[in-house]
Amino acid sequence: MKPCAARKLCSSFLASEQAHCPEGPLHEFLEGLYARLNRRELVHPDPLEFLYEYPDPLDREVAGLVAAALAYGRVAQILRSVREVLRRIGPSPRDMILCSGEQQLELLLADFRHRFTSGSQLAGLLRGVARTIARHGSLGECFRMRMSQDHSSTLAALCAWVGELDMASGGIASVVLSSPSGGSSCKRLHLYLRWMVRQDEVDPGGWEGVDASRLIVPLDVHMHRVGRTLGFTTRAQADLLAALEITDGFRRICPQAPVRYDFALTRPGIWGQAERFWRERRLADGIPQLQRPDRW
Repeated sequence: MKPCAARKLCSSFLASEQAHCPEGPLHEFLEGLYARLNRRELVHPDPLEFLYEYPDPLDREVAGLVAAALAYGRVAQILRSVREVLRRIGPSPRDMILCSGEQQLELLLADFRHRFTSGSQLAGLLRGVARTIARHGSLGECFRMRMSQDHSSTLAALCAWVGELDMASGGIASVVLSSPSGGSSCKRLHLYLRWMVRQDEVDPGGWEGVDASRLIVPLDVHMHRVGRTLGFTTRAQADLLAALEITDGFRRICPQAPVRYDFALTRPGIWGQAERFWRERRLADGIPQLQRPDRW
């Protein structure tokens, strides 16, 4: 769906709901929002859309990591960059990085740049991905192994997973992807986990054996505002602690999938409809748990 069509649909949804603010529990409101907005045709513009082109999860996990690594900046630029990299590495990203020599990847991406990420850095990340796949069979298997080593902490598993990629890439992975060990919310990494672990109309999944109840909300400016509005956090910064507090809030509502509502809740903000969504409809008056944000 084109952005203008998506905005029209969102506006139509908001208008139809404006006269009737939900009176039931917050869970019912979120489930209603999920049913209306968690739809494949509303994904564009989002780097997630590229993952649908890869029916094989082994290709999808590589393409998804490329998309997540480049998911910062203006969305139009993100889509152009992801599309260009995936075009260069061909229809089977897994086969390409496993069969290519290190110099071939460097040459393939030599003139590429996405804001602060150079082609050389991306080639280094993909070399690390290839080495990790060669060792464990897949990125998903590597992550599952890390999760099984620490059943209580997704963050510990994610830190270890990035650490392994970092070692395999010569220290490049932590630069390109960041790591929660530094206190960052690591939105792109948690977004990648949502894409690969959950499976519904929007998230394609592909990683079996990873418990979706242990995922952490991908915290960007849109979800941070939502979390503050819902009263899940009072933190002014969208940092790791805020992400954990917001995740705990959603876990109380949906223990089996705390990131279930991420896509639907962030659509209004991405379409520039957040102020109308949270203020004109006066959801704070309709649901006791909601708090009015200081500002949008």
